[in-house]
Amino acid sequence: MSFDSLGLPEELLRAVKEQGYTKPSPIQEQAIPVILSGKDVMAAAQTGTGKTAGFTLPLLANLMKGERAKANQVRVLILTPTRELAAQIHESVCNYGQNLPLRSAVVFGGVKINPQMQLLRRGVDVLVATPGRLLDLYQQNAVRFKQLEVLVLDEADRMLDMGFIHDIKRIIKFLPEKRQNLLFSATFSNDIRKLAKGLVNDPVEISVSPRNTTAESVTQFIYEVDKTKKSPLLSTLIKENKWKQVLVFSKTKHGANRLVKQLEGRGILSAAIHGNKSQAARTRALASFKEGKITVLVATDIAARGIDIDQLEQVVNFDLPHVSEDYVHRIGRTGRAGNKGEAISLVCEDEFKLLKDIEKLIKKIIPRKVQPGFEPGTPLPPSVLDSREAKPKKPKKPRVEHKDGQRTGANNGARQSRVRSNFVGK
Repeated sequence: MSFDSLGLPEELLRAVKEQGYTKPSPIQEQAIPVILSGKDVMAAAQTGTGKTAGFTLPLLANLMKGERAKANQVRVLILTPTRELAAQIHESVCNYGQNLPLRSAVVFGGVKINPQMQLLRRGVDVLVATPGRLLDLYQQNAVRFKQLEVLVLDEADRMLDMGFIHDIKRIIKFLPEKRQNLLFSATFSNDIRKLAKGLVNDPVEISVSPRNTTAESVTQFIYEVDKTKKSPLLSTLIKENKWKQVLVFSKTKHGANRLVKQLEGRGILSAAIHGNKSQAARTRALASFKEGKITVLVATDIAARGIDIDQLEQVVNFDLPHVSEDYVHRIGRTGRAGNKGEAISLVCEDEFKLLKDIEKLIKKIIPRKVQPGFEPGTPLPPSVLDSREAKPKKPKKPRVEHKDGQRTGANNGARQSRVRSNFVGK
């Protein structure tokens, strides 16, 4: 099947070809016709399968038919959990909508609210936003939803993990009851299905991959190593294998900063991206990485959400994640859009339980290696797959609203917001 057969207008087909795509991915092939028809959708797809274009293209096509957004109004609202993902989606909206007379904007972390309010006065056809900042704008009458036609929740599983459920429920109350709802998620947990019951109406369910599986295009293996030798091992692997572009995951912000200093001390150009960095610093680091100016980008899980780099060949778990599902999301940064990739994990004895949990989740034992000169003092025990059902997670604690308006809770950093606006077309 080709994009020409999906019912998209010529302006969008030209933009798709300019981006270098000729054949739709499975999620695009299934989602685009359904969204064009105006039906609600629940779609589960692994990261890197092209799901952003799967909803962006048909939404832009449908927006061409209606009345342009009036002052402070929004026609399509796309909610995402992090700044980086919001920016990535908005970039796709701009790229695919370059031949259309539609306005779009993104609001997320970093600057004062006044420029955002001024931008929204003109109205935007597509607004990409993180939940906390959107609520701030709504409370100051900067954005209204009388013209809203579509609500999109992207990475819905991540939004729940980060404690955004209460914000999402508050936002939904502001929206017109008559609207199209699209819910996209890498995985569908029981909590996601509970959320969907109050959101989507008679949805078409689309799934292009089994729940919590890893892409076949990604080769996974681990290096057994003592904790104190992880940093020199990583440097050795980068130099011996002549890796040019490596995304490394650290479990803490301080650990990411420390690793960057160690790599830089060994002559490997590196940068860190995490919640303590300003938005400008995060944007610069990501741009330098994409342009090949630095070899290693060290990221925490929240900051790395939404990073989309063409042909990224190596992802390294310097630390294993405490939440097993995060492993699937991490290694999904490589092996995207049919390209091959490697996911390497540096695992010490203390992390064996985390490794067991990950292997249980993905239903496979990850092959092991030992680098000469870095043999662990205590080898890891052998892995045996545990087929028992995992216990359900405890719900997140709700945020607390203080008198000064400051919120506490999961991902408080992601609530800081900034705007980067682009006009799609003229």
